[in-house]
Amino acid sequence: MNAVTPDDRQRKYAVVVDDTPECRKALRYAAGRAASTPGGQVLILHVIPPMDFVQWGGVQDMMEQEAREKAEALLEAMAVDVERQAGRPPQILIRAGKTDEQVLNVLRADPSVVRLVLAASAKGDPGPLVDFFSGQIAGTLPCPVTIVPGGMTPESLDALADFG
Repeated sequence: MNAVTPDDRQRKYAVVVDDTPECRKALRYAAGRAASTPGGQVLILHVIPPMDFVQWGGVQDMMEQEAREKAEALLEAMAVDVERQAGRPPQILIRAGKTDEQVLNVLRADPSVVRLVLAASAKGDPGPLVDFFSGQIAGTLPCPVTIVPGGMTPESLDALADFG
């Protein structure tokens, strides 16, 4: 019988992605951590926000399909960079709904997620996900949260993540 050793376990770094510049910083950090972690992998999650109700179902279906296609294109482009940096392809998930709820569902459903990696905006408000996951819910999360400062340079991210 083959026993699973700690080095055989998969360890995922979950990153919520959108089209903001700071999410790319979170991805870079997560890819570096995954590259230097035995069993490390990046989980890329994109959440499509709920659509406003459209009276004609066909129009709403088309809008939802367009949103999904846009999300898939965004994730495919990011996956190439993550694979190059982490040395293995990321897991890609697309969910629909409220972002904070969907992220929380993914974290609670997948015990191999060892960290949620978010990036704060370089200026002003850090962002709604940083506020949510570092606020009152922080003590009930199934994994730690890392908040990457949006103003960090790629070089400083690489050094911090033990990558490069």
